[in-house]
Amino acid sequence: MSPVLDTAFVPPRDREELVRHAVWESLVAVDIDPRPPAEDTSVRMGLGDVGPLTLRTARASAVTVRRTERLARADEEPAVSLGLQMTGTSLVAQNGRECVLKPGELAVYASTSPCTLLFDEGVDHHFLRFPRAALALPDRLLRDTSTDAPGSDDPMARLAFGCFSQLAAADEPLQGSHADAAVRPGVELLRALLTTQHGDSGLAKGPMEATLGLRITQYIRTHQADPDLSAARIAAAHSISVRHLYAVLSRSGISLGDRIRTRPLTECRREPAGPTGRPRTVEAVGRSWGFVNATHFSKVFKQAYGISPRAWRDQNHPPLPRATVSAAGCPVQPGSPSATATLSAPSVDGLDLHVREAGRTAGAMLRQGRRRPFLTDS
Repeated sequence: MSPVLDTAFVPPRDREELVRHAVWESLVAVDIDPRPPAEDTSVRMGLGDVGPLTLRTARASAVTVRRTERLARADEEPAVSLGLQMTGTSLVAQNGRECVLKPGELAVYASTSPCTLLFDEGVDHHFLRFPRAALALPDRLLRDTSTDAPGSDDPMARLAFGCFSQLAAADEPLQGSHADAAVRPGVELLRALLTTQHGDSGLAKGPMEATLGLRITQYIRTHQADPDLSAARIAAAHSISVRHLYAVLSRSGISLGDRIRTRPLTECRREPAGPTGRPRTVEAVGRSWGFVNATHFSKVFKQAYGISPRAWRDQNHPPLPRATVSAAGCPVQPGSPSATATLSAPSVDGLDLHVREAGRTAGAMLRQGRRRPFLTDS
């Protein structure tokens, strides 16, 4: 998502009005009350659209945002907003109720009712705006679930937060057929979250079935490293039969066996090639993704990629050359000047120390039967 507004490039006297205008035009009409003085107000906002969904991401200094009753009555396109708290905390109040959002939590609020968002610690938030008609949920259900933030330990909320935050943070918004493919599961996921949160089993049945494939694939990703991950375990976690599990995955074009095998290998290939690829041994990387036998891990990795995991790591992060030791007991890398060359050392009373002199001293000590501790790279 590309930034479209950064107050760092706006004169202080114009910042408040510019931010208000940008929010009104791109999201919803609200009153904005910045906490710091205008010259200290900072806002960086990006936007994107995926089909009928409006996506906004914002980082800003402390602010209070109010959707007044007058503004709510004037709403010509009723919508439901979803707020995702990335860092810090915020408070959401609507319909006489309020909740405090912590990192990893979300809340829903409707554009047709007055609402207050309080960002005392600054803003680090994703906002998604869904057309009210697309959700096709009763007004009462939306009123009852607004500002009722499910905790991050709620599996449905955790799934929704992960999916929507990735959608909002994407560098390039989805377009065309890709957008269409993302919108329907996104709408059904939000419907499933709200109906299960409300406890209406009748309304929840449709959205829960519609998002079953998404929930299954998310479960597989979360538990990919578990050695005992199996079709029976996945089916039991979703209260369905193994036969139903395979039918759902088949409709999504997913082979369970390939998904269970491929993702761990993909991660085992990604980590050693990353910027921190050498701190862990290849055996440790394999164990973290369920390959408890190092020989088996090396074999399946080579079958998949045509190279052993150790060779793959060394190809991306060549091992450091082993150091040799100079006569002075100092490590000297291959290709460096020989021990007979003059190397500058920290000056002591204005005098440089020379390796040749240190070498003669070391030789004399050895001839006298005295040992000098030598450094090694072991």
